[in-house]
Formats: sequence, C-alpha cells, structure tokens
Amino acid sequence: MVPSPPPSPAEDHHVHSTFSDDAVSTPQENLAAALERGLRVVRMVDHVRATTADVPQRLDALARLPRAAGLRVETGVEAKILDVAGGVDAPADVLRAAGGPGGVDRVLLADHQLPGPDGPWSPRRTREAMAAGDVTAADVLAMLVDGTVAALRRTPAAQLAHPLSLVPKLGLTEDDVSDEHLDAIAAAALAAGALVEVNEKWRCPGPRAVARWRAAGVPLVASTDAHDARDVGRYDWLRRSAGAGEP
Repeated sequence: MVPSPPPSPAEDHHVHSTFSDDAVSTPQENLAAALERGLRVVRMVDHVRATTADVPQRLDALARLPRAAGLRVETGVEAKILDVAGGVDAPADVLRAAGGPGGVDRVLLADHQLPGPDGPWSPRRTREAMAAGDVTAADVLAMLVDGTVAALRRTPAAQLAHPLSLVPKLGLTEDDVSDEHLDAIAAAALAAGALVEVNEKWRCPGPRAVARWRAAGVPLVASTDAHDARDVGRYDWLRRSAGAGEP
C-alpha cells in the first residue's frame, strides 16, 4: 500500500457561508479570503437537512462567483449521519446528483450526533445511557463506526467531515477508538473513493488516526470548517499536530 500524502494547507475543503445559519461570511468574502491566502482549492460547503429545498440556488450562486487563476472552487453540502444503517439527513435528489453534472461535488458526512439504532442520539442522551448502564463505551463507539462505514458505502461523492469529533463530547478520547475501528473507516473510505478531512476547528482526527489512515492510502484533505472568512485557510493545529504538507 502506497501511503497517501499529508493534507495540504494550500487547500481548504470545508468553508461555510451565510447559506448556513451559523456562518457570518458570504461566498464572495470567502473567495476573497482564499485568494488572499494563496489557496489552490476551496470547497464552499453549507448545512442541509432532508427538507432543504434551496441547494440549486446555492449552486447557482457559487457558479456565478468570478474565476481566478490558480484557485479551484469546489462545492459541497454537510449533512449528519442519522443511524447505524448509514442514513444521511440530506435531500434525496441532492444525494442522487452528487458528483455528477449539476450536482454538488461532495457530500460531507458529519458525526454531529451519534448514529443510533433508532436515529440520532444527542451527546447528552448517549452519556446518560452510558451512565445508566444501558450501553457501554464499546457499544457507543461501535455505533459511531458502523454508522460512519454504512454512510460511506451509501453516499456518492462522500467526504468524511471532522471524523471522530463526537468522541470527546461523549466523555471519551480517540485512544478509546481501536485500530480495528480506524481500519474499518479507512477501508470504507477507500472503497467509496471518499475524501477524509483533517479538521482545524475540531482538531480531529488526532495524529494516531492520521498516521494510520495515511499508511492505508486514505486521501486526506485539510479543512478549517471556517464559519468566518477570517478563518479560511488558516491552519495552526493542523500544521503542528497532523503532519500537514507544505503549501
């Protein structure tokens, strides 16, 4: 197996705009920031749910951005993984068109909540279930990994967003995630042709997962998860901790 290169800080594969309720910068402002920082790739991404109806309008707005030499603008939507079966909270038509003409370039699969057997579990519900003895930490991590693997298998043109970011919210650490779990995610990502983020905002995945996934040949991409243009393409933790390559 040929190791994959380190994530490049000359790219930012997860940037939010005012199409997301919790972001403050417009696509135009994000584009200007990417140009100012000399990025080669910027992926404009915004949140969706199954009921979201304005993805075509978002893509049209991005298509009308001015083009700049040396910078490739790509598109995406971010949706949470719903359950252990790999359901994704995104419109069915958006999922069908992903990666094809007229569709988003990537669907970002996010572990915003635990993909449970009966739908998403909030971190609070999960911690309470562990405290009550209803589930163990091993059960919870198995659900997270099983849901992630299933979503990768079911979702075209996938990108795994901030992988394992949920783990500390559950009172666990990445050390609790086994090598077998990391390898299962790697195998699913490779089989699906998916990208896997190294995420500056959430500082995940950590060096152990990055090293293991790189050794397996998983394509890793840098992302800031910026919600403000001032953060686009700005990497500190990633450069120090995640083996980032040079711009």
